[in-house]
Amino acid sequence: MATTTAAESTTVLMISKDEMIRVLHCEHEFSNRFVAHMLARNTRAEENLVDHLFNSSEKRLARTLLLLASYISKDEPEKKVPKVSQEMLAEMIGTTRSRVNVFMNKFRKMGFIRYKGGIQIDKPLFSVVLHD
Repeated sequence: MATTTAAESTTVLMISKDEMIRVLHCEHEFSNRFVAHMLARNTRAEENLVDHLFNSSEKRLARTLLLLASYISKDEPEKKVPKVSQEMLAEMIGTTRSRVNVFMNKFRKMGFIRYKGGIQIDKPLFSVVLHD
């Protein structure tokens, strides 16, 4: 039903539908966490759809980089993005790798990102996302 690509080492657990239903009914703490996860996932899906409909590829890339770096607030220090190719970023935001390359070079020239053993995001990148 879906395809995904892991950006880092990952372990996947498969559980049958019947077993999942049983666990959701019997394990209330797990059930609560699972429902919270699904609601958060749906919220992210809606945000991504709105982002894709109303924002430019450049803004979508900036938002994706911030999400990958797990930014929560503007007050956090610079963050490192997990290793991800420009091709993977292009797939994530719905554009071409060459467009991602142009935007990444622009972000680098503007001081929003640096390449030091990976992509490092600086706080000013928020201005690309938050200001139009």
